[in-house]
Amino acid sequence: MQVDLEIPDNIKYIVEILAKEESIDEKTALRRLIYEGMKGYVLSLYSKGKISLSKSAELLNLSVHDILRLSKAYGLETGSTQEQGKISRKLAKEIIKA
Repeated sequence: MQVDLEIPDNIKYIVEILAKEESIDEKTALRRLIYEGMKGYVLSLYSKGKISLSKSAELLNLSVHDILRLSKAYGLETGSTQEQGKISRKLAKEIIKA
């Protein structure tokens, strides 16, 4: 996808710094910054249960193990909550008794 947009000066400044530091062109620097922002957003969606672990991995082109590791590094809650765990254990006990 190609998009034409006006980049504010403060963002241009950051892109230029990254490009110089990493010895990359400015388009690549901008893509890296977009990816980093996207990574945080995708992990947030996963943490809120709006997308699955596998979809998160797919969107970021990472393994599910990488997503779990990144979620932990970002301090995001993943998996079931304690309340969900209690409900699951209760249901499991009921099923076993039946």
